[in-house]
Amino acid sequence: MNKVIMIVLDGLRRDTARTQMGYVNHLVESSKASYYKVQSELPSLSRPLYEVLLTGTPSSVNGITANHIVRLSDRKSIFHLAGEKGLKTTAAAYYWVSELYNRAPFDRIADREQHDGNMPIQHGKFYFEDSYPDSHLFADAEVLRRQWDPDFLLIHPMGIDDAGHRFGSDSREYRAKALEADSILATLLPGWMQLGYTILITSDHGMNRDGYHGGTGPDERDVPLYVIGTSFEPGIYEETIPQLAVAPLVCNLLSLPLAEGMLRYAFPGVRL
Repeated sequence: MNKVIMIVLDGLRRDTARTQMGYVNHLVESSKASYYKVQSELPSLSRPLYEVLLTGTPSSVNGITANHIVRLSDRKSIFHLAGEKGLKTTAAAYYWVSELYNRAPFDRIADREQHDGNMPIQHGKFYFEDSYPDSHLFADAEVLRRQWDPDFLLIHPMGIDDAGHRFGSDSREYRAKALEADSILATLLPGWMQLGYTILITSDHGMNRDGYHGGTGPDERDVPLYVIGTSFEPGIYEETIPQLAVAPLVCNLLSLPLAEGMLRYAFPGVRL
């Protein structure tokens, strides 16, 4: 069984990932990682797409249809499935993830840090300001990893998305945040790779030049997926992958049964 780290760089366009993230793309060029094209589900909004990435179900099925829908998910997520099999789960993420899988509504004091083996996310550090620094969020995640040695760790920074909303995706600020994320990953990935983790790096949605997302355009829907691990044949895969396939892929990596409604999809280059 693999131990999996899933990184969701909120608001990262696919083309920005390819042009700005030099270290991650170096891993692809040097045959140490795989690159896939992913098309996000609709609506291309954050809370609905967290549910897509973590339950493998679309909004029309799970009912998380907009960002203002504040309630626990009624679907089995990767966290639920892992816990049922005795695996350890952790997350360093935006508070909407806590509201989907642990408690809703979010209490800024009681829910900022959570440690409860009976919860779907057993150990979590959650932030509630979009401007929370990515450097701090990745440090939160690494603390969780070292303390709890999880089988599944979700890391979800918001810096790229925040810059996109403030300045638009065709801005130096947006590109700078992608570069910053790549620099942080260049510091952490080598150690995680040496320890044998399977690592997925993707996004929930992209961003248009006006600083918005939620629509149907490629700027808002086209996101990257980089994967590092022995279960993948390194390379660049041109086939467009449905975002609904990501959650069942993680389940397969963790040797978990797929939940009802999850898509069975044959990823190219996967050796499972």
